[in-house]
Amino acid sequence: MKYQKQNVVQSTPMPRPDEVVGTVRRALGASKFEVQCSDQNVRVCSIPGRLKRRFWVKEGDVVLVKPWVVQSNERGDITWRYSIMDKDKLKAKGVMIP
Repeated sequence: MKYQKQNVVQSTPMPRPDEVVGTVRRALGASKFEVQCSDQNVRVCSIPGRLKRRFWVKEGDVVLVKPWVVQSNERGDITWRYSIMDKDKLKAKGVMIP
């Protein structure tokens, strides 16, 4: 018996009030990245362990960042990587992409 993969359509997550959109400037290694965020801060962001194998992040990707409670202007976690089509949806909704 073969199992078929179901096509699941996910909606594009919009940034919540405690999240910002950012562009990856460079990879620092060990799943850490330097991200230019829409609030004009440059943060060192990491991919949490539960998401490490879920998506690959490269330089120039647009990502959703959740700043840490402590050092909120310097550190954060990457919670989502937007695709090219998602970028167009963000621009259409008026979300500022750095």
